[in-house]
Amino acid sequence: MMKIRTGLSTLSLAIGIALAGGASAVSAEGPTLSPEDFEKGKTIYFQHCAGCHGTLRKGATGKSLEPAWTKKDPKTGKVSEGGTLKLGQQRLEKVISQGTEGGMNNFSDILSPDEVKLISTYIQMPAPIPPEMSLAQMKANTKVYVDPKDYPTKPLHGRNWKNFFVVIERDVGKVAVVDGDKKEIIAHIPTGYAVHVIKALEHSNAAHPENPDDVGRFWFTMGRDGKLNKIDLWQMPDKMLVAETKVAYDARDVAVTGDGKYAVAGGYWPPHFVFVDAHTMEPVKVVSTRGVNVDGEYVNESRVAAVYDTPNEKSVLVSMKELGQMWQVDYSDIANLRIEKIDSAKFLHDGFFDPTGRYFQIAANASNKMVVVDTKERKLEAMIDVAKLPHPGPGANWNDPQCGPVAGTVHLGVGKFTVWGNDPNGHADKAWKICYETETDGPGLFLRTHPKSKYVWGDQTKHPEPEVQQTINVLDKESRKIAKRIRVTDKPGYAGVHIEFNADGSEVWVSVWNMKDSKKPNGEIVIYDANTLEEKTRIKGFFAPTGKFNVTNRSEHVT
Repeated sequence: MMKIRTGLSTLSLAIGIALAGGASAVSAEGPTLSPEDFEKGKTIYFQHCAGCHGTLRKGATGKSLEPAWTKKDPKTGKVSEGGTLKLGQQRLEKVISQGTEGGMNNFSDILSPDEVKLISTYIQMPAPIPPEMSLAQMKANTKVYVDPKDYPTKPLHGRNWKNFFVVIERDVGKVAVVDGDKKEIIAHIPTGYAVHVIKALEHSNAAHPENPDDVGRFWFTMGRDGKLNKIDLWQMPDKMLVAETKVAYDARDVAVTGDGKYAVAGGYWPPHFVFVDAHTMEPVKVVSTRGVNVDGEYVNESRVAAVYDTPNEKSVLVSMKELGQMWQVDYSDIANLRIEKIDSAKFLHDGFFDPTGRYFQIAANASNKMVVVDTKERKLEAMIDVAKLPHPGPGANWNDPQCGPVAGTVHLGVGKFTVWGNDPNGHADKAWKICYETETDGPGLFLRTHPKSKYVWGDQTKHPEPEVQQTINVLDKESRKIAKRIRVTDKPGYAGVHIEFNADGSEVWVSVWNMKDSKKPNGEIVIYDANTLEEKTRIKGFFAPTGKFNVTNRSEHVT
């Protein structure tokens, strides 16, 4: 997370201006801020709060942060009132500083006391309304650094690029490319603020890519500032960034269509998704996601949290977070899109496919459910009640000795692995039902496994206590018990986060996220033997490493 103790960076200031809208910096009633401090508060909110609480502060994964609100219980008719004004300055400062065990981490290691005070005041004032973004604006922000006609026809660096890891360096706006064989950082590529995810063209059964050699070669990064970058792993390090565009002011996900023609990027604000020519990086079509949610209410801020290519169909899945809908978008004819709007539950966030590629399993985290979509029939398959705020990240599929094929998630709101059956053809009696739950010490963000591994690994990054935050749980697939708890660091202000296997499944890579010193190259990736669970080595020199993506595992749908 980015610190701004000594003032706003140029990038932060640009974000603040982009999200400014027409709101006054001084409220007529209640708390006030100077125009300068209001701009600082707006940037802090964008960087640290908007993802969970919404641009307009109406709440999603996190609670509403509107100054005042009223709610009517649909069952009892009872009206309740609340809001940040009711909580007050001191209470807000305490919660922001210390975090909660319900899934909000402490910000005492990230924000200064003055910044905590400032953001506590800012969220008691009305939210500014951000501007829209047109297709013409997106095209004007498209930049080409290497002309496609000059792309190499074979890798230029002589390395095993299929075991490369692409690593998010969150707070410095970069992506590191790491040689997984030699354990070397070979590039730090400038991208944009807080890259959220990186995806590549994957192997697909339904929509074969025009050039099979492109599978796993080109990677598309989506940053929280809406910048979309294209990276070519065949290039020499100084030429790997080949093009970029900007599709939103705030964004989270991207996917490449199975034929390799388009990157489909989803925006938080404006609420829309965009088809981008994957070859030239020119935006070609914008689709608004505003609409009526599953409760029959119109939603202006309907954010796109997840975009996934469907392995067996010529379509992409786009999650409508606030609507509680999955949209299955057929891209056979993007001039006349066919879209199935599949009702499920709010607030759809992140997910993954079962091993067959037919069923998509996604967390409706604030509804405490896992939603299952049948992409063949293009309909809702099931909804599974799970613990508080499920968050599977890239997810995990494996075989359980009693339930057969299963999948699992960790949770933002409680320390727990939840595992369910996901084989309706071979194990119909177990499908989409809870198989078992295993308690952990704290809430987490990600879990991961590999077909060759005996274990499922999960982090506990969302717990406010450092010792828990720094410890990874290793779940034994056979016994269903925690086989080992591994503390990846004991440095104050550092956390363990995100797990990824190498290409052959023999190693497990875990990030040491230097939250306290995120703009310094103090982050590490710790590599463990996937069988013995013993530490093998550490790669140093990262700037705030978080998510990392192995070329082979991601392009081959290995979970």
